[in-house]
Amino acid sequence: MPNNNDDLRLTLQWEEAAASGMTQSELLLYRSNLLGSDKRITNYGGGNTSAKVIETDPLTGEAVEILWVKGSGGDVGTIKMDGFATLYMEKLHALKGLYRGPEFEDEMVGYLPHCTFNLNPRAASIDTPLHAYVPKKHVDHMHPDAVIAIAATADSREITRKIYGDEIGWLPWKRPGYELGLWLEKFCLENPDAKGVVLESHGLFTWADDAKTCYETTVEMINRAIDWFAKETAATPAFGGARHQPLSANERKVVAGRLMPAIRGMVSGKQPMVGHFDDGEAVLDFVCANQMPQLAALGTSCPDHFLRTKIKPLIVDFDPAAPDLEAALAGLESSVSAYREDYAAYYERCKHDDSPALRDPNAVVYLVPGVGMITFAKDKATARISGEFYVNAINVMRGASSVSTYCGLPEQEAFDIEYWLLEEAKLQRMPKPKSLAGKIALVTGGAGGIGSATAERYLQEGACVILADIDEGAVRATAEQLALRYSPDVVRSVVMDVTSEAAVEAAYGQVALHYGGLDILVSNAGIASSAPIEDTTLDLWNRNMSILSTGYFLVSRAAFRLMKAQTIGGSIVFIASKNGLAASPNASAYCTAKASEIHLARCLALEGAPDGIRVNVVNPDAVLRGSRIWEGEWLEQRASTYGTDKEGLEDMYRQRSMLKRSVLPEDIAEAAYFFASEISAKSTGNIINVDAGNKEAFTR
Repeated sequence: MPNNNDDLRLTLQWEEAAASGMTQSELLLYRSNLLGSDKRITNYGGGNTSAKVIETDPLTGEAVEILWVKGSGGDVGTIKMDGFATLYMEKLHALKGLYRGPEFEDEMVGYLPHCTFNLNPRAASIDTPLHAYVPKKHVDHMHPDAVIAIAATADSREITRKIYGDEIGWLPWKRPGYELGLWLEKFCLENPDAKGVVLESHGLFTWADDAKTCYETTVEMINRAIDWFAKETAATPAFGGARHQPLSANERKVVAGRLMPAIRGMVSGKQPMVGHFDDGEAVLDFVCANQMPQLAALGTSCPDHFLRTKIKPLIVDFDPAAPDLEAALAGLESSVSAYREDYAAYYERCKHDDSPALRDPNAVVYLVPGVGMITFAKDKATARISGEFYVNAINVMRGASSVSTYCGLPEQEAFDIEYWLLEEAKLQRMPKPKSLAGKIALVTGGAGGIGSATAERYLQEGACVILADIDEGAVRATAEQLALRYSPDVVRSVVMDVTSEAAVEAAYGQVALHYGGLDILVSNAGIASSAPIEDTTLDLWNRNMSILSTGYFLVSRAAFRLMKAQTIGGSIVFIASKNGLAASPNASAYCTAKASEIHLARCLALEGAPDGIRVNVVNPDAVLRGSRIWEGEWLEQRASTYGTDKEGLEDMYRQRSMLKRSVLPEDIAEAAYFFASEISAKSTGNIINVDAGNKEAFTR
């Protein structure tokens, strides 16, 4: 643990007023949310809580004891009442008569549904017996860094006794399951005054007969570990002291922004991966440390850490004292290839006859000396959470290596968890990925009607979206609204003036840093003007050309560079206009600029094809509702051109179309989705008119 524990020590958050009048199951929920809200206590999805509650049997009307326990795949910090599995304690005890020994313990999971109370659909987890057989009403199982740092040392048992005396016991490593549940029961019966137990290489169990005492015991035992580490390590340099000095914050971002697209291209063979970058204090301490290579090679100890971060990280060959980014990029391919080969060899050494097939052999965690940590996973949330888990592992290694010898999980034990048939069954139950899962999209003009509608359509299909716009307030507000509906993980905003080369490059740097690369560009930044040719000023002409032609060139050029760095192709969608094909009176600057867009797209389709980069065009017409370019002068000018007002203009456009229908932002978004998705994988250099029918805009 870090030497300074001022920010690590826990404070009790239990509020009597809030807990007053709660049922035992509600107190369980309250306790769980308090514990899970603090990452110093347990990481996302980690840990379990339970309570043994007297309920009324729906069939007999009799009072029965029911185990409420966090269900499979839940997170104690965000769990709701429906996240708990409920099981008859009498039936759970009856399972003991069916148990055939450790070699058959996995089959016990199949019996758990037969113990379900009140037809609860929430599946019970493998940890259920660990809670059921502890003879106390309330049980917490947490993964605090401070306690796992004890559990992961070579002297784990001795240190546990030194800190806790007889209050907290110790059990050797055992994979979670039925046998470990019986071990816990035996320990409790033999040590009736104990308040909990440290599980080697795993975590902390605590218990009590009321919810508040259980919560307070958990917090107290974690704080004791924090205090002990603070005292013992006060004069000990973390990880053997610093070997490197970190680069400046801006330099770190530049390096990560270049490395991430290259790595992403190498690891996205089976599915597109999404990246996350962390250069927090704990990470920098580790990646700059003398002992980092040796400790990282040992892998993580806690099973929850390991499942998220794989057997070990990949260390990028980069020297911050003499930074050579081009050399680091050139060496990535061989490093990634070597990691794959090493992982495949690990699989071959450890596999069983019934092991699941080899999974993705690429690393999840990439450590860059002097820069930070990069993680890649199938979606942003998983990449971020994997990084959080490795930070937990770093904290564990810091503490353990400062007071003893750090011990990772033995290789075979690690494999048996990673390729556990029960874990494989859980993976097989995962829903099928959405059509744009793992894809990263940048939408310019993102604060407008078409931009925001397109972003939402992509988010509906599982993409990560970066909204870009010159209006900082508007684009931030749009992103915040979308984040509320789809999660902050999958929505970002950047300020981008598409006419500024520097602004475009800076925005793309943020794109790479946020998600690791780019798959889809929707070039949608817009302006509109209307004036007879003799009243069209040079400034008005240049403004149209700057935004609608030069701007599209700049964002496309940057997209090409980023997509080529990934070597996995991409899709660029230009939102042009019917006016790029069909001339319109009093709009020569706008029409000419839009025609330039369309021809640029054709040129880029030719250039991009060898690299799998598709470029297509969507031509809207008369999208008045929700469109920002139809605010102010443009609306007045077009209405004046046709001698009407806004309502009359919309009806005029509708009536002049062949289909007599209004065109909405969502209609354009659907066409932009078509070109971004695999549905149009064999389409490039094409145009879709979404104009309700206009024969002057027919492309042939």
